[in-house]
Amino acid sequence: MTAFLLVLVFPFTHVRAADYGNMEHDVFDLINHYRAKKHLQQLSWDNDIAKGAFKHSKDMAKGKVPFGHTGFDERVDGLMKDIPGSNAAAENVAYGAQTAEQVVEMWLNSPGHRKNIEGNFNLSGIGIEESRDGILYFTQIFIRKK
Repeated sequence: MTAFLLVLVFPFTHVRAADYGNMEHDVFDLINHYRAKKHLQQLSWDNDIAKGAFKHSKDMAKGKVPFGHTGFDERVDGLMKDIPGSNAAAENVAYGAQTAEQVVEMWLNSPGHRKNIEGNFNLSGIGIEESRDGILYFTQIFIRKK
């Protein structure tokens, strides 16, 4: 009798499921905490906005788009079509931070990013993705819905 050994080899795939979900919500909570100290309206989390933010972070991390706001108009136009009554949007991006606290500090120390954080928005979502070399890319999208 001959015995055969079957070995299955699966290529490594990056599993996204919960990699940075907690950190995304930590960033969101820190932003809302900052807004509360400034007596600004709290943001509500929106899963569709978070998906759009994650896709942009993923595209930057994979090198499909350069770091920055490439595709912003298309990204928010699509989101705003799906959110009735929305009439304004903004976006913050960052890379290199390793914690929620670090990225929020980076944004708050930048006048343009801080202006978005303090803006008249009420919906938001955050997406984080890691590049092959371990650098984290962050996107937060803000939308105002009437």
